[in-house]
Amino acid sequence: QVQFVESGGGLVQPGGSLTLVCAVSGRILSIGVIGWYRQAPGKQRELVGSFINGGSASYTDSVKGRFTISRDIAKNTLYLRMDSLKPEDTAVYYCNRAGGRLPDYWGQGTQVTVSS
Repeated sequence: QVQFVESGGGLVQPGGSLTLVCAVSGRILSIGVIGWYRQAPGKQRELVGSFINGGSASYTDSVKGRFTISRDIAKNTLYLRMDSLKPEDTAVYYCNRAGGRLPDYWGQGTQVTVSS
């Protein structure tokens, strides 16, 4: 069973940057679409961006131009670079399969807090 382990979160000031890391236990190439999700307190989990095996990425409107997803095939690792962070980006961030129905199983996620 493929597992996803998130890391790299922390406290950052508005306008700052962070890079999150998702370690995939299996072969990342075996996943057709992989993405980053986030969930803020009292909010539904939402997909913020996804990376398709062929090499293209897509993002939700609220993060376009600020977030960038990349992949290291040799390390079976997915990254999320977040720039120009805003307080509304505060959430627990997860990586998982994307492109279809919402996954059934989730990792621990990593907390991102944007505050002065």
